[in-house]
Amino acid sequence: MKIDSLSSWIPGYKEGTSPLVIAGPCSAESQEQVLSTARALKSIPEVKMFRAGIWKPRTRPNNFEGLGEIALPWLAEVKKETGLLTTTEVATAKHVELCLKHGIDVLWIGARTTANPFSVQEIADALKGVNIPVMVKNPINADLQLWIGALERIGHAGITKLMAIHRGFSVADKLEFRNDPLWRIPMELKVKFPELPLLCDPSHITGERELVQKVCQKAMDLDMNGLIIETHPDPSKAWSDAAQQVTPEKLKNILSNLSLKHESSTDVDYSIELNNLRAQIDRLDNELIHTLQLRKNVVEKIAQAKIKQNITALQLKRFESLMNERIEAGKKVGLEENFIKEIFDSIHEQSVKQQSDLFEKSKK
Repeated sequence: MKIDSLSSWIPGYKEGTSPLVIAGPCSAESQEQVLSTARALKSIPEVKMFRAGIWKPRTRPNNFEGLGEIALPWLAEVKKETGLLTTTEVATAKHVELCLKHGIDVLWIGARTTANPFSVQEIADALKGVNIPVMVKNPINADLQLWIGALERIGHAGITKLMAIHRGFSVADKLEFRNDPLWRIPMELKVKFPELPLLCDPSHITGERELVQKVCQKAMDLDMNGLIIETHPDPSKAWSDAAQQVTPEKLKNILSNLSLKHESSTDVDYSIELNNLRAQIDRLDNELIHTLQLRKNVVEKIAQAKIKQNITALQLKRFESLMNERIEAGKKVGLEENFIKEIFDSIHEQSVKQQSDLFEKSKK
């Protein structure tokens, strides 16, 4: 994918100096609400783009689903009066058509839409020949390939002004946040596509305004390019997602309290220390690989013993017991349960595959 730098198309934005901030209400509720919010945001230097939901995909019917086309001219007024770029969510080709008609500057594809390749392709087809900037949120489920696929579909339509938005992932268990950040997934995306701007949506990750600052800081610590934060003049009266929106004044406070990191340093002592620590990591990684090789050899011996006794490769009770033991051992040394579970799920899957392959060979 060919991807343009943010500074090449966002007026007044210089990469590497401060995060790109996109702010505005979850939903456009009235002309006055939209304009009053935009006027307040204009005074915050980091805010370069105004967001407002026009069409709101809701989980259940009979909830506020946005005002639709009637609200689009209000965004045009925002740009005319404040100079801020404007952005809204699209989920269909018709939405794209209406946004282009009303001069919306940037489109974004929401998490529910990203999860459906047919819907993304419909939007991509509607965008062919129009190089308007597009932001793609991660799908609601933790599927990196689905996210990449959506980005690629939009890129193949000729869009070079492309961004990704990390808004967290839906999980069955109730955690600290509304949506689990699963930071490793956006970081893996960043490694695969280092030129792709990556923004964080702390509003949807947290679902709670008091936690927004914490997630903003985490995003900056991970060197994300910017933030998209829901901002409302009176959040308690918001027509949608009231709990996660902040006031413009609160947004200003959040941004002023961010500790920004740098990718590199000219400090010689720091460079020496970092190189020594990285050398330690390299040695530990090599030890891990060697240990996995030794484990593979033991698994092969286990498989041979099972073959002689005609025992199945997969033994669930043994695996459940092993997993519980590993999780408890990990907790004792400060490792998170999900981390341990993910590692040993992968190791066990590979072990079963190794044994199954040996079983097949023994039949020939």
